[in-house]
Amino acid sequence: MGHVEVAHVSHVLPDGRVLLDDAGFRVGDGVTAALVGPNGAGKTTLLRLVAGDLQPQEGTVAVSGGLGVMRQFIGTGGREGMRMVRDLLLSISVPRIRAAAARIDAAELAMMERDDEPAQLRYAAALTEWGEAGGYDAEVGWDACCVAALGIPYEQCRWRDVDTLSGGEQKRLVLESLLRGPEAVLLLDEPDNYLDVPGKRWLEQQLTATPKTVLLVSHDRELLAACAQRIVTVEDAHVWVHGDGFASYAAARADRIARLEELRRRWDEEHAKLKELVRTLRQKASYNSDMASRLQAAVTRLERFEAAGPPELPPREANVRMRLRGGRTGKRAVICSDLSLTGATAAFDAEIWFGDRVAVLGSNGSGKTTFLRLLAGDQRVPHTGEARLGARVVPGLFAQTHTRPDLAGRDVVEILMTEHALAINEAMAALSRYELVRCARQPFGTLSGGQQARLQILLLELAGCTLLLLDEPTDNLDLPSADALQDGLESYLGTVLAVTHDRWFARSFERFLVFSPDGQVREATEPVWD
Repeated sequence: MGHVEVAHVSHVLPDGRVLLDDAGFRVGDGVTAALVGPNGAGKTTLLRLVAGDLQPQEGTVAVSGGLGVMRQFIGTGGREGMRMVRDLLLSISVPRIRAAAARIDAAELAMMERDDEPAQLRYAAALTEWGEAGGYDAEVGWDACCVAALGIPYEQCRWRDVDTLSGGEQKRLVLESLLRGPEAVLLLDEPDNYLDVPGKRWLEQQLTATPKTVLLVSHDRELLAACAQRIVTVEDAHVWVHGDGFASYAAARADRIARLEELRRRWDEEHAKLKELVRTLRQKASYNSDMASRLQAAVTRLERFEAAGPPELPPREANVRMRLRGGRTGKRAVICSDLSLTGATAAFDAEIWFGDRVAVLGSNGSGKTTFLRLLAGDQRVPHTGEARLGARVVPGLFAQTHTRPDLAGRDVVEILMTEHALAINEAMAALSRYELVRCARQPFGTLSGGQQARLQILLLELAGCTLLLLDEPTDNLDLPSADALQDGLESYLGTVLAVTHDRWFARSFERFLVFSPDGQVREATEPVWD
């Protein structure tokens, strides 16, 4: 039995922006609820408040039944303390197991430095504590998780570097552990990112069948439609709940906006009437003292009306405008002749013509991202055969993991001004089109995943690339931004290759290059999800 209850929670950012204002909702026992809203609206912050990473500045958060948490970015980038598969599994374990593992590590290190009796006794005590904390039982569970996610037992992969796993393998391993674990409540931040379509379908089945209470953030429309029983929306600092599935969400949101607009219109009308009444009575009281009491009553009524405040404003609709311009190139944009990606694909031929829109499909680990990196000019990609670009083709790569060392530590507006020689007003105008003005002075690493994705797309736009190589571009984009990207690609003068597991997004493409698990690469006329 587990539940999540958020009551009257408010959160203000250091820059003074109100991120959450009197937010409240409840996710009951066994319910799978989706947390949706624009990029940067506060979804991840709200999850961190529920997880206990942050303390609410106002209000309360209550969770029952134990809590398991999946972060938006897990195990990537070689973070300190997240080097091995064992570290990744420990990071989502209960605190007592994490503490016991830390004591074992410290005792082992002490024995390496000085293998005397005190060190041996310390190690024996640490092993005893590990058993009492449930560590051996946890290892049995981890073995099942590793076999399910990676195809090998825990003992064979426990010391494997996390960065040698694909993003999908990391996600699947964490999800297996959380879904099999004892915690009754799961918080999942973008659990479907990096999963291939079979992985997404597996996740949909697990979320539909699990008895656990789940609160998840996702922008995958297919996944939301398949398993979300409630929709919790964060927009313009307010939270509201749609008590049904995703299929009826758009209509419910439109109805809510219409009601808020009507309430605001009526409030404005009543406010104007009261102000006019006070103005009229003040004029009359200036030459008729008998009107003084009526004036005072009207003033009191106006003050109480204004003190109660206006109703909630309708949410501001996102207006992301992507102007992907491109340019003319030679007729053949990409030519692959007897190309084989070492360890990933058999030899294949492919020709992609100027203006083509090609979705690159296939399971995780089949070579799709490697293929894009090769076309982007990464000479470190091992391969045989030839992959070359046509005349006047300028490639631009969108990185799936958002790993951009060149942008680390730099403010958003500074990146635009230095990388593309924009004046401050030009940079701010470009950021405005991508709904990034509010984070113009933030370092790249502090942006939400969706904001980082939009900035990457803006940089491709400003660079004038004529070949867009997009690796899972919709993974972190909110729904309006994903729609804006599709609109931008339709008017783009150039060629597009996009690796995607987004079934909704894939339907907008014309050609499909399928990387099969057996290493074969073939073209299809419809999306193929192996």
